Amino acid sequence: MEKLYTRKLRTILQSRYIFKILALLFLGYALLITNIYKFHSKYSVNTKSVIGVVTDFEIDGNKVTINIKAKEKLIINYYVKTKKEKNYYKNNLELGDKIKVIGTFEIPSNNTIPNIFNYRKYLYNNQIYYLVDADKIEIITKNTNIIYYIKNKVIERIEDIDDTGYLKIFVLGINSDLDNDMFDNYEFNGVSHLFSISGSHIVLLTSMILFILKKISYNNKLIYFITIWIVLFYLFLTSISPSILRSVIMFILMSINKCYNLKIKTLDIILLVLVVAIFINPFYIYNIGFQFSYLISFSLILLSQKINNIRNWFYKNIYISFICLLVSFPISIFNFYQVNIFSIFINLILIPLVSVVVFPLSLLTFVFPFLIGIFKISIFILEALNNLFSSVTIFQLTLSKPSILLVLIYYIFIFLAIFKKKYYILLIGLIIIHKCYIYFEPTFKISFLDVGQGDSIFIKFPYNKGNILIDTGGIISYKKEKWEERSNEYSIADSKIIPYLNSLGLTKLDYLIISHGDYDHMGETINLVNNIKIEKVIFNCGEYNDLEKELIKVLDKKKIKYYSCIKELNIDKNKLYFLQTKEFDNENDNSNVIYKELNGYKFMFMGDASITTEKEILNKYNLPDIDVLKVGHHGSKTSSSIEFINEINPKYSIISVGKNNRYGHPNDSVLDNLQDSKVYRTDQYGSIMFKINNDRLKIETCIP
Repeated sequence: MEKLYTRKLRTILQSRYIFKILALLFLGYALLITNIYKFHSKYSVNTKSVIGVVTDFEIDGNKVTINIKAKEKLIINYYVKTKKEKNYYKNNLELGDKIKVIGTFEIPSNNTIPNIFNYRKYLYNNQIYYLVDADKIEIITKNTNIIYYIKNKVIERIEDIDDTGYLKIFVLGINSDLDNDMFDNYEFNGVSHLFSISGSHIVLLTSMILFILKKISYNNKLIYFITIWIVLFYLFLTSISPSILRSVIMFILMSINKCYNLKIKTLDIILLVLVVAIFINPFYIYNIGFQFSYLISFSLILLSQKINNIRNWFYKNIYISFICLLVSFPISIFNFYQVNIFSIFINLILIPLVSVVVFPLSLLTFVFPFLIGIFKISIFILEALNNLFSSVTIFQLTLSKPSILLVLIYYIFIFLAIFKKKYYILLIGLIIIHKCYIYFEPTFKISFLDVGQGDSIFIKFPYNKGNILIDTGGIISYKKEKWEERSNEYSIADSKIIPYLNSLGLTKLDYLIISHGDYDHMGETINLVNNIKIEKVIFNCGEYNDLEKELIKVLDKKKIKYYSCIKELNIDKNKLYFLQTKEFDNENDNSNVIYKELNGYKFMFMGDASITTEKEILNKYNLPDIDVLKVGHHGSKTSSSIEFINEINPKYSIISVGKNNRYGHPNDSVLDNLQDSKVYRTDQYGSIMFKINNDRLKIETCIP
C-alpha cells in the first residue's frame, strides 16, 4: 500500500509542468497581494504603551534599539540618560525578556531623497508598521523560552571568546558589530554576501553533520531526519532570515527527495522552494538577500550540466563566479547602482577562504575556544585582502537607476546570453546604452536635497556637460559625554548624497561650492572628498575657519584645486554669478550668494546670508524677479527681509530645514514675508527637484 502511494506521488511530482505552474501562480499571488492589498497595523499613533517579547537588541553609545514581538513586530528606540542606566540594559536585557514600553508611536519615514533606501518600505515588507520612541522601558519578566535561552548563552559565549565581531557573524549571522568602513569595503568588492548565512554555509554545516552521523548510523532516513531538525533549530537560532530560510527549505526538500526516491529534478525542487517560501511569507520576494540567493541558485542549477563539463578547476570557478555576477547584475544596479566587475576574481579568493577556512574555523572556535588565535589570524588575512582589493577601483561600473522594465529586459538578455553566446553582444550593447544615457538627457536638474538642518543643492546640466554641488549638509551633534561614543557614526555623504549621485549614473563632481564654513553647510565635505572624485572646490570670501582649513589639508593631499572669493563660474557656456564678494567679520554675512539663469528661469541661492548682505546686494545689483529662491539661513529672522523679498519677488521659495529643529526655523516673520511665494520646506516636502526641459519647468518632491 505504501509503495503504491509512493509510486502515485512520484508520478504526480515528476509531471513536467506542475512545479513551473505552481511557481508562476504563487509568484503572481505574491505580487498581487503585496501590491493590491494594504496591510494595516493593530496599533495607532495614539497608542502610548505596549508589552512585548525582545527578539533582538543593540546598544550603540547612548542609544538602545530593541525589536519586540507584541501583537505585531515593533522597533523601540530609547536614549539612556546616564552610564549607569546604559550598564543596566547591557547587563540585564536579554532575548526573550518580556518588557513594557511607554512612549510615542511613529510612522517610519519614506526616503526624502530620490532613489535612496526607503526605510518605511523596507519595514513594511518586514511587517513592521511603527517605530516607538520610548520614554520608559521596564523589564517585566525574564526569558523562559528555551530557544532564546540557548541563543543568549551562545551570544554570551561568543562575546567571551571573540572581540572582533566575526564569530558572531559566522555563527549567528549578526553583523552589527562589524566596522562600517570594513563592511563598505566588502560591499565594494561585491562579497558582502559572505556575511549573511545562506546556501554555502548551510551546505557546509549539513555536510559536517551528515559526515558525523553516517559514522554512527547506517539508517539514511534517521540521519536526514536528525539533520533536518538540527538545521531547523539553527534556522530559529539565526532569526529566520529569508536567505537562510531558502537554503534550509532547499535542504529539507532535497533530503525528502533522496530518502523517498521521489526522483524530482533539482530544478523543480528549487521552484518548489519558491512556492514554499512565498506560502510562508509573500513579502520575501522583496528581500534583496532572498532575490540574490534564489536567482543565483536557480541559475547554477539550470547550468549544472554545463558547469560539470568544465574539467579545469580554475576555469570552472571563473565561470561560476561570472554567472553569479551576471545574474545578480540587474538587482545590484537597481538597488545600489554599482557593480564591481573585479568581483569575479575577488570571489575566487575570498569565497574559498571564507567557506573552507574562516566559516569552519568559526564553528570549531565556538566549540574549542583555544583556537581563537588561529581564527583571528584568518580574519586578519581576510581583512587585509579585502582592503587590498577595495583599492582597485577601475573595474567599478556605475549606472543610473533602471526602471523595472529595464531590469526585466536585462534578465531576458542575460538568460539568452547564458545559453547562446551571440546574445552577449546584445547584452553588452544594452549596458553601453544604459551607461551613456546621461549624455543624451536634455534636462536641467536642480535638486534641493533634504539633509536635515543644513543645505545641499545639486545642479546637473544637460547632456552631462557639468554638475555642481552647493554645500553638503552636516549633522550638528549635541555635546556628548565620554560614555556616549558610538561605534558607527552616521554620514550624510555616504548614506544620502553619494547614493543619489550614483543613482543618476554619476561618479564625480565638477565643482563643489561651499557657501560658507558652518558645519551644517560643509560638515560632510571631507567624507565626500574621500569617497567621490571632485575636480574643483570653491570657497566663499573671508578668512578660512578651522573646518575649512581641515578640508584644505585633504584637498592638498589629493591635489584637488580650490579657489575662494570668485565672481563668476563658466560651465558649458552657462555662467553662475557670485554676488557676494565683500568681506564681512562673520561667516554668515560672507556666504556665497549665487545667481543663475537656466533656460530663462532665474535661480538664486542665498546660503546663510543675513539682512546685512541682502542690503549690500540690493545696493550693488538691479535684480530681476526670481523664479526660484533658496531662502537664506533656513528661514531665520536674520535673513529674508521684507525689502529684499519684495525686490526679488520669488515665485518659488525653498527653505532647507530640519524637522522639529531646535532653532525654531523657519521663523513666522519670514513665512509672512514669503506669503506671495509658493514655499517648499524640506521638513515637509523632503527634497525638492526642479527639472527644466524645452523651456518647461517641472517640480517634483520626495515627501517623508
